[in-house]
Amino acid sequence: MRVSDMHEITKLSTPEKILLVEDLWDSIASDESSVPVPQSHMEELDRRMRRYEASPGNLLTLDELRTRIEK
Repeated sequence: MRVSDMHEITKLSTPEKILLVEDLWDSIASDESSVPVPQSHMEELDRRMRRYEASPGNLLTLDELRTRIEK
């Protein structure tokens, strides 16, 4: 990308910029293997899975979750 390209991007309307960002994101997300998952995220997922496996019945319904969030 050239500096002149960036100048042209700044001229786009907000909706056009959003579409451009969506297109860029789609091009990145189309190849999941190119986006590494941080080790800290993997550790958190493992922690949550262990917690669920230790007590699978200890889940909230959607209504219970909404009530907790709204407090």
